[in-house]
Amino acid sequence: MIFSVSLSGIDALLIEVESSVDKRSVIRGVDIVGMGDTAVKESEKRVRSALKSNGFDFLKGRVTVNLSPADVKKSGSQFDLPIALSILSAIGELKGKKIFAMGELSLDGKIRRVKGVLPAALKLKEVDFDGVVIVPKENEKEVAVAGLRNTFAIGNIREAVELINDLRIFESIREVRIETHTDFDVDMDEVRGQEFVKRALEIAAAGGHNILMIGPPGSGKTMLARRFQTILPEMTIDEVLETSRIYSVAGFLDDSLVTKRPFRSPHHTSSVASIVGGGANARPGEISLAHNGVLFMDELPEFRRDVLEALREPLEEGRITVARSRAVAVYPASFIFIGAMNPCGCAEIDDDGECICSENERMRYMRKISGPILDRIDIHVRVRRMNFGEYRNARVGERSSSIRERVIEARRLQLARGKLNAKLSHRETERFVEKGSDSEKLLEKFADRLKLSGRAIDKILKVSRTIADLDGSDRVLKKHLLEALQYRMVSV
Repeated sequence: MIFSVSLSGIDALLIEVESSVDKRSVIRGVDIVGMGDTAVKESEKRVRSALKSNGFDFLKGRVTVNLSPADVKKSGSQFDLPIALSILSAIGELKGKKIFAMGELSLDGKIRRVKGVLPAALKLKEVDFDGVVIVPKENEKEVAVAGLRNTFAIGNIREAVELINDLRIFESIREVRIETHTDFDVDMDEVRGQEFVKRALEIAAAGGHNILMIGPPGSGKTMLARRFQTILPEMTIDEVLETSRIYSVAGFLDDSLVTKRPFRSPHHTSSVASIVGGGANARPGEISLAHNGVLFMDELPEFRRDVLEALREPLEEGRITVARSRAVAVYPASFIFIGAMNPCGCAEIDDDGECICSENERMRYMRKISGPILDRIDIHVRVRRMNFGEYRNARVGERSSSIRERVIEARRLQLARGKLNAKLSHRETERFVEKGSDSEKLLEKFADRLKLSGRAIDKILKVSRTIADLDGSDRVLKKHLLEALQYRMVSV
């Protein structure tokens, strides 16, 4: 029996590949059935050339290849190798073994890298597959982390046949231990001043909160955002595997797994499909590639309106459903969102400066970001441009490693309660402020003045809980709520 996989999102479904040969037929050729896409249909020509180039003559009749279950769509070139092996088995060239195979075939029989090997390996581990596993040499490091038995990285179709028929001894792939890293080329201590913004970023990292930075060019927004990754905790093994599965499906997993939290920074000209995912086969987009990491969108108002509105579901739900004509896939998309924008179109206004834009022009520029999107951003913070004296005299900032230690401790407290504060439900946030207390009266006054929605109020309460965690407090005190409120004072 020959098996391969079909991918749906980051999940893999085992597919049985079976072949039969009708030697009585006067028409010689290969029929592939089972809802395969164009790449699967074209595999007939690649398989035929690869087998002939390696001395296998199989066209002595009509060959039918069935990919089962037949009602599941199959896509990709990873079916080349299992189809070739299935045909060889049907004509008696292979021993009867249980085999799993993935790989694209070149015309001379070489086995090339394919997408989705990591999700396939994890699926085999889940079902405790007890056969021989064959993958391309270039995908060896992906499958090594699964710790499968009888797994081999093979270079060409001839070697695959020799392995299956026990004509040659091959060394199986050894399990590789996953090691995560937090070593970076940049550090928070390189940022001069901006202590208020650094504090906001620390709170965002500790609670998993989304943050929007508003300030003129040169104030340090991008510099701060690119160092945010350095204050986040190391990835867990489960996070490494989940994120790496996404990169494997997208074809972006090269020589190693994703062992650092992703930092994705798409350009403001990006399309909806590139951000949320799409294409004929519903491949993952930037928001899924940022899973368990950071999505940074600089010049936020310059992004197309439909791109920004497409962020509503993932910002709230932590996943995205990509529906296309040929496929429907659900991808995880749980990330910390960082937005950066200028305060106006001319980008020269700040706390101390002047601007050539009229009030209407400034409002029109800021309204490019809709209320529902702003509602989903927990922290809004103003970034000032420092003058020469402030810049030259600013003391050296705190290192990322020190900030990260506080973030890790705050997250430990949250996870002991069940989840990060940013993911708490409305029912869970209600108890942070007691009914009739001074804190509730303060929150009510603030919410009425700024006409905040229920979601925005919940965001403030979640941020205040994170501030309390950083302070080591069991309860949300008035000072914690006051600090959380100032992160909604920036009006856009």
